[in-house]
Amino acid sequence: MSLNENVGKIEGVYLDTNLADSSEETYNSIMSEQISTDTETQKLNFSHKSSDNEVDEDLESYEPPNKSTTPGAGLWLFCETCKQMLFIKHIKLRVCPGCNHHFRMRSTERIEMLIDEDTWDSINEDMMPVDMVELATDSYKDRLEEEQEWAGMPDAVQTGFGELRGVPVALAVMDFEFLGGSMGSVVGEKITRLIELATFYKLPVILVCASGGARMQEGALSLMQMAKISSALRVHQLINKLMCISILTSPTTGGVTASFGMLGDLIIAEPGAYIAFAGKRVIEEIYKIEVDEQRQKAENVFDHGMIDLIIPRTILKNCIWELFQLYLTAPCKK
Repeated sequence: MSLNENVGKIEGVYLDTNLADSSEETYNSIMSEQISTDTETQKLNFSHKSSDNEVDEDLESYEPPNKSTTPGAGLWLFCETCKQMLFIKHIKLRVCPGCNHHFRMRSTERIEMLIDEDTWDSINEDMMPVDMVELATDSYKDRLEEEQEWAGMPDAVQTGFGELRGVPVALAVMDFEFLGGSMGSVVGEKITRLIELATFYKLPVILVCASGGARMQEGALSLMQMAKISSALRVHQLINKLMCISILTSPTTGGVTASFGMLGDLIIAEPGAYIAFAGKRVIEEIYKIEVDEQRQKAENVFDHGMIDLIIPRTILKNCIWELFQLYLTAPCKK
């Protein structure tokens, strides 16, 4: 064997040995890096899971600051009439101290305003609305669930019995925060039952209206509530000679205005309340005319003889009590 052949064999063995050693070192380094990477990934996954759990717990306990179940949430309220920022704790009964603008109130707030403490007894609280028309989509069902969760009540009215400065009364209060206070089958049924019970127990009825009208999602069934409530009021007022007071707040429109809203023995409105049948926008779009913003305010409606009194919220309870005393002293009965 020549010298060149021996040198070539030696170089080949040397190269094979070095390549094997380097491959083993490379493999070991790659595996060690992979193990460390897997360990870091497991740590990250564990931290992500724990952080996700913490986020889920935070979301479950979170409540929006302007949620309607906490009326008047927040520190400041903007008055659109006098353009002033008002500290919420300085506003009595949600009335602007500067310009006397009446902000919207929730039904629970109105009950607390009118009814004596620890005398309120609500009825038909478990009456829930359903999609009786069975629309092609589930939008109405989903909307009801969202509104019930948001407003914290099953439908757009609260009914019950209580005492107003010692006088027993039957009270129904509509809530505009639930689907715009729209009158569906449950609203009509609860008000009708309240009137019938008030007739049985010989009690005066107070109906506080805040509604956009009949609920379109229930079709003709919502319109039937107008006749049903009006029939119950006829028995209460004309046959049994019992008193009914309607209080119109902003807004009172549509089927509510066309039925029990205007059937009270006394019709009272809050200052500046929006009272109409068809809204300003609807009239302008259909008849192509411009409607004055003040035309559908309580003051203009009063000037045209459609309501009897405009009473500020701050003295409303005392005024109603005085009216009851007048009625009890000299009832208009045959």
